[in-house]
Amino acid sequence: MASAVRQKKYKPPKQSLSKRLVRYWPLYLMLVPCIIYYALICYVPMAGSVLAFKDYSFKKGIWGSPWVGLDYFKTFFLSYDAPRLIKNTLTIGVIKCILEFPFAIILALMLNEIINMKFKKVAQTITYLPHFLSSVIIVTMLQKILAPNVGILNQAISALGGDGSTFFLMEADYFYQILFSMDLWRNIGWDSIIYLAAISSVDTALYEAAEMDGCNKLKRMWHITLPSIRGTIGLLFIMGVGGLLSSGVEQVWLLRTPGNMSLADTLDVYVVRVGLQGGQFGYATAIGLIQGLVGLVLVVTCNKICKKMTEVSLW
Repeated sequence: MASAVRQKKYKPPKQSLSKRLVRYWPLYLMLVPCIIYYALICYVPMAGSVLAFKDYSFKKGIWGSPWVGLDYFKTFFLSYDAPRLIKNTLTIGVIKCILEFPFAIILALMLNEIINMKFKKVAQTITYLPHFLSSVIIVTMLQKILAPNVGILNQAISALGGDGSTFFLMEADYFYQILFSMDLWRNIGWDSIIYLAAISSVDTALYEAAEMDGCNKLKRMWHITLPSIRGTIGLLFIMGVGGLLSSGVEQVWLLRTPGNMSLADTLDVYVVRVGLQGGQFGYATAIGLIQGLVGLVLVVTCNKICKKMTEVSLW
């Protein structure tokens, strides 16, 4: 009879929202600054997206400007520049979001294997510091390093018997390599922080058991560390995919020269040129809205694929 009697699971009584607010008011109070921040910085400016459907003028204002519907979207997709802009943006997006993605994981794995804590802290600090440098400073450094004849790189090439007069920033063939190196050097240390935090939460007993079984460091990384941080890797990859059409205007704008203009003209740069310099705010807003919608679709799609394949998802 005892086996037939099943104990009912205890279910705590449901409390109304007002009671929960009263009981846990310190926790809800901590949410207020966060809610205010996102409301003012993220959601209120979204009302400006209506400019994408209006012929905006300063005199009439946002709500007084005439409605033009989808004219700006048609104009963009039918324009001669659209294929080139989309291609350049996707190429830079793949470089930043896909090609650079594994390097932060590799750096985190390498830093995690350092035993000497003093050396580890110094190495972490050195890799983190470039993230806090302005893009203007980094590009200025690149201009000095890559300058023809007097730049460090050209002097090294000349010392080895080569031609030391190459103007790398003016050559379109070197644009993607320079952008990749610049962005990777700046962000690899900062991006590895999250992976280091995830690695630190892995149970050390797993490493001890694997070491007793004769696994070397490489095998322990592959069979213990990487599977343990799979969730973190999946989440960051999903969020990174949403930025495929956002190449970042600062770096690309500063690296633009007459020689690489055909590759450096991206959607973000085009929005600045057309919107801020040309005064076509409605047209620029329409292009920005396209970027946001495509990013949303990419995140949702990638989230569903990752959820089916790895059971990791944002929601």
